[in-house]
Amino acid sequence: MKNRMATRFSKLERSATVALLDQVHALRAQGVKVLDLNGGEPDFATADHIAAEASAALGEGFTHYTPSRGLLPLREAVSEKLAKDNALVTDPATDVIITPSAKHALFISLLAVLDPDDELIIPTPSWVSYTSMAQLAGARPVPAELSADDGFRITRELLESRVSPRSKAVLVNTPNNPTGRVLSREEAQDIADFAVAHDLFIIADEIYEKIRYDGGEHLTLAGFPGCAERTLTVNGFSKGYAMTGWRLGYVAGSAEVIGQVLKAQEHTVGCAGSFVQRGGVAALTGRQDFVQDMVEEYAARRELIVAGLDSLPGVSCPPPEGAFYAFADIRRTGFATSTGFASWALREAGVALTPGSAFGPGGEGHVRLSFATSREVIEEAVTRLSSALTKR
Repeated sequence: MKNRMATRFSKLERSATVALLDQVHALRAQGVKVLDLNGGEPDFATADHIAAEASAALGEGFTHYTPSRGLLPLREAVSEKLAKDNALVTDPATDVIITPSAKHALFISLLAVLDPDDELIIPTPSWVSYTSMAQLAGARPVPAELSADDGFRITRELLESRVSPRSKAVLVNTPNNPTGRVLSREEAQDIADFAVAHDLFIIADEIYEKIRYDGGEHLTLAGFPGCAERTLTVNGFSKGYAMTGWRLGYVAGSAEVIGQVLKAQEHTVGCAGSFVQRGGVAALTGRQDFVQDMVEEYAARRELIVAGLDSLPGVSCPPPEGAFYAFADIRRTGFATSTGFASWALREAGVALTPGSAFGPGGEGHVRLSFATSREVIEEAVTRLSSALTKR
């Protein structure tokens, strides 16, 4: 039966981060104490008022299908959020779809935009699933390799070097996973001008929007001239509201484009969970102080992990501007590859981190460490790495 499997999966790799997490679980099952700095999951509990609303919905028997677009009160709350935080005007009746995770929002957006053999330009290093999603849609991912020596900055020149007659869209993530970069206004303008000049769609992944440091500005690409009608803005609740297991996200765009994305939603999952959406309403309309509390704690951890990494022989790490990842430069440690370093760290130090090569071109020579974990774990991880590097 092997040869009868769908060929679209033959060249598809497993998620590197999920595969590494499997290794961590296996080692822990053997009694090995592994410090996991691999994952992208907040270690905070979902706020009580959000959980209480979902619990109340369950108690009311609110457990049936919703409209495929999502509950109207949640779409209205998303539209209000987009207006307040992003200066975007959207009609909740036609311009917003509530999805079971931002990941699903990304996938159905790509399905709706990309035809087989279309090209999707992706500045890299980038999240591991972008390339695979494009491939599942039958499209060709085209990496636009960013340079660590230039601070992983996106330029018009680089984008122009990747465009072709088959180009259909550009996918941008800010704040960025894995680098922690936040788009500057110059970069955002270059992306907007590039998309308009070549009549491309923009897929804007803004899932880490709320996690920024040092007063950094978040720029929504749909707000730039000529971009509202060509941009699909994807966001969700997992990172900013510590709601990863809830699987709740959304996508917003023009009514015409969203109408096509809706077809993918209707023919796959149908709708997001009903009581989960009630929790989403509470998240957006309720108190927001806990979000800032989380970001302040992340900021303290950021300082801790960056200082610790900079103290390691051969390692350097610029402070991330957003998200909760440190993308450390290991090119002077003597390891030939980031995969080699990650394997060594897991074996010799009991520290799980992600090789930069997993994030595509531009990631080699780096490793990603999540600081969505306690300060104690961060400190012990740095101590273990320091001891192992000293003995090497």
